[in-house]
Amino acid sequence: MNSPARSFAALSLLAFVACGAPGTDDVTADESSLTGVGSLPVGTALVARTNVNLRSGPSTSNAVIHVIPKGTTVTVQDSQPANGYYHVSDDRGARGWTAGAYYDVSSSALDAGAADAGPGNDAGTTLDAATVADASASATVFLIVMENHNWRDIHGSASAPYINGTLLSIGAHAERYMNPPGLHPSEPNYIWLEAGDALGITDDNGVATNHRSSTHHLVNQIEAAGLGWKSYQEDIDGMTCALFGVRNYASRHNPFVYFDDVTNGNDPHAPRCIKHVRPHAELATDLAADHVAAYNFITPNLCNDMHDSCAPRNNPIAQGDAWLAAEIPKIMGSAAYQRNGVILITWDEGEPGDGPIGLIALSHRARPGYAGSMAYTHSSTLKTVQELLAVGPLLGGAAKAGTNDLSDLFTTSP
Repeated sequence: MNSPARSFAALSLLAFVACGAPGTDDVTADESSLTGVGSLPVGTALVARTNVNLRSGPSTSNAVIHVIPKGTTVTVQDSQPANGYYHVSDDRGARGWTAGAYYDVSSSALDAGAADAGPGNDAGTTLDAATVADASASATVFLIVMENHNWRDIHGSASAPYINGTLLSIGAHAERYMNPPGLHPSEPNYIWLEAGDALGITDDNGVATNHRSSTHHLVNQIEAAGLGWKSYQEDIDGMTCALFGVRNYASRHNPFVYFDDVTNGNDPHAPRCIKHVRPHAELATDLAADHVAAYNFITPNLCNDMHDSCAPRNNPIAQGDAWLAAEIPKIMGSAAYQRNGVILITWDEGEPGDGPIGLIALSHRARPGYAGSMAYTHSSTLKTVQELLAVGPLLGGAAKAGTNDLSDLFTTSP
């Protein structure tokens, strides 16, 4: 991306992506018994009577692209329905199939004589993003970081059916995403995602030895811009600053606790840390209440991030894939995601070597099914987040000439 985040600024970023996301009042449970919708002229405008899924095909076996909120208008693309579903599009450029029984033909269309259908035929076909996405809205970013696998371990793996069968079809992914050259083990890669540099850290030691006094990092820029941020971590209790490992939580996977200005110099009672570093369980509550920060950094625990082999699956990739399948729909079904949200999912480091590792981008503006061949690193992700949130200056590696942002994975490029 050669210019600042102008069109990206309308996106919301989640670094964690998936499909099949039901929304509040979602009608998915009723989709199995659809009957009686008839043909409509192409171009008919339909209004959703409740929240309705937009799917990649005309059945419940097809992936959910996103949720069409109640009261939004969609446009019919094909006159003939299939299995009770209409093929529709929206002003965000999204196209898919949606259950016709849950729409009414808009009053303006009826006045114009565009359709002559009874209540059972008034099925809407596309999303009307006009009421969902405000191009001037600030971005909401969800970044999810998984662990210790090269992309070849994941792509095409029978252990990752959700990633391969759902996420790659609804989102875009990178084929040449590497961790920064020679940067291992995990901890310095997490620091890099926050600061654009490892800040001299070359091991997985704890905060006692690896805490840093630098104030040049992302969340300071976010707060200076009047925006909010949260780090959602599995297995912490949120009562104190999560400086040390507990249960399956690893502090080395939570970069914020390594910065003195967040922790007051490793103070377990630091107010800023406790306010912003929260138990992952609170994410679902925040999504439901539409109290989501502009930047959301999400770390599964060691069992769910593909790091360890744990019951019940005893297969790190399968366990992580199942975790994504459970968590991504919650994000995609939220109002925060519907307002131009973006989810980014990546892995911390290659193993062995520097990768390529995975990077998946989900958004209403992501290029569905696209495999990008541009060269990326964690500096690319940081640069993209800064552009999406319109904060700066670019940090560390994100500022270097030749660092690509992730705009190639989106249909709208600044």
